[in-house]
Parts: sequence; structure tokens; C-alpha cells
Amino acid sequence: MERRNFIRTTTLGGTALVSGTTLKLYGKENGVEPYSFNLNYAPHLGMFKNLAGEDPIKQLHFMADQGFKSLEDNGMANRETSLQEKMAATMQSRGMEMGVFVAHKIYWSEPTLTTGDESKRSEFLKDIENSIEVAKRVNAKWMTVVPGHVDLKLPMGYQTANVLETLKQATALLEPHGITMVLEPLNFRNHPGLFLTESPQAYELCKAVDSPSCKILFDVYHQQIQEGNLIPNIESCWDEIAYFQIGDNPGRKEPTTGEINYKNIFKYIYQKGYKGILGMEHGNSRPDKEGELAVIDAYKSVDSFM
Repeated sequence: MERRNFIRTTTLGGTALVSGTTLKLYGKENGVEPYSFNLNYAPHLGMFKNLAGEDPIKQLHFMADQGFKSLEDNGMANRETSLQEKMAATMQSRGMEMGVFVAHKIYWSEPTLTTGDESKRSEFLKDIENSIEVAKRVNAKWMTVVPGHVDLKLPMGYQTANVLETLKQATALLEPHGITMVLEPLNFRNHPGLFLTESPQAYELCKAVDSPSCKILFDVYHQQIQEGNLIPNIESCWDEIAYFQIGDNPGRKEPTTGEINYKNIFKYIYQKGYKGILGMEHGNSRPDKEGELAVIDAYKSVDSFM
């Protein structure tokens, strides 16, 4: 998945000086209160590796010191169990939530769930079972699901029915644990040929499945490319949205680097009463420490809508 290519984080004490910019490391040990964001933004591992170091645990502490209250880690399911447990303990100690991770193997160029093939369905459901154990280990409430490629040999109605049947079987596994799979529509430019592309389609699927364990992951970057009309579509899908992801367009970098008015979008989401996570699923527009500081500054800028 392209998002995994974004993973780009020297431990600092007290205050750091980078290109004339003073960076306060927030936290009790430094006598400075963490920055208070209005919304719950979740960086990913690697986003601050130049400032925090390569160690995932040091990166988590750095994120918390800056005022970020959650982590998003698409590759969590593939990490060693010991690291998962260590990360979970660190997040708990710092009052951080775990955001989404990818729940299953995604087939980018061949049809899977759309086909109705029982072996592909069984593989997916087994991945869901395994991911439930990961979610319980790291205290995750959400996991990302992408139904895969279209089947050019089947009418769309049959494909939709096949996907729905699989999703219903998955919710039967997820509901007893209070875990939600979030369906992510992806844009045609970065991921051509996928079954799930638009927010109305995801909304239709969630309504048909009719389960608290099947909701929408609304990725603002993807939907700006795919359909635009962002705030009206968020409004129309609101009761089925459980999670947001962020990235500006073009470039899929931090807010303020492209065309999306994130300050207005975040203000709208905040005023709707959203209390969930917004995953920072993007790269840094600039390299090294300066680029990482720019990401932090960008979020302070777009979060200043009050």
C-alpha cells in the first residue's frame, strides 16, 4: 500500500534548535504542558524519526510530548508480538489511543472479495480473526478493510452481493469484541481498478451490513481526488463514519501544502462533535528535522479554527 512508503524518526532533551526554530519538548519532565489540539490527530511511526530517533518507543514519547494523543500504524499486525506489547504499554502510560492498522492482505490487482470465491473469503476471514488478536493486544478499536479489485467478469450487482456477504461474516467475528472494521474507499489515480472508490458506495455497504462493526474510513485525500464535494459528502455519510484520514492534494503531504482547506474541514468535523481519531496518513513535504517541524506547525495552523 502506498501509505507504507511514507514511513520516514535523535532523542532530544529540553528544547531543540533547528534552522532557527525553537521546538519545545512538552511533558512533565521538561516542565512544559503538551500542546492542546482541538482534534485527535494520529501520527505514524517514522514521521518524526529525525527528531525522535529510530526507536518506536522513543517516537511514541515524542508524539505524546508534542500533544498528539494517538498513533496510527498500518503495519502493526506484522510487528513482533513483543514490540506490539511494548508499544501498547507505552501508549497506555502516555494516555494515547491506537488508531487503525490494516486488517488483511490487500490484493491490488486481482479480484478477491468481489468474486464470491470461498477460498478468498476464508483467507480474508482468517486474517480478520488474526487481527482481532492484534487489536486486543494493542487496545485497537478499528482496523482498515479494502475489499480489493473489481471482477471484470461479473456485473457490479453480483460483486456487491459477494462483498456484502463477506463483510457480514466478518462482523459476526468482530462484534463480540467491540472492534470495528472501517471500509476505505480509494481513488482511481493511485489505485486504479478497485471495487470501493466513493463515499456513497461505502455508505450503501455499511447500511446493508447494518452492524456497529462495519463503518466508513473517510480518507479526505482519496475523496478529494475521487469525488470532491468533501463537506457535503461527509455530512451525508456522517452516521456511518467512524474514522478519518488526512493528506493534502496534490502530493499527499501535510495540510497547507495543497488545495484542501483543512481548517474549514476540521472546524466542521469538530462542530459536529467528532471525538474519534484523524490519522495523519501522509508524507512530509520537506526532509529531515526541518520537515518534521513543518508537519507539527501545519497541524497547529489548521487546528486553530476556534
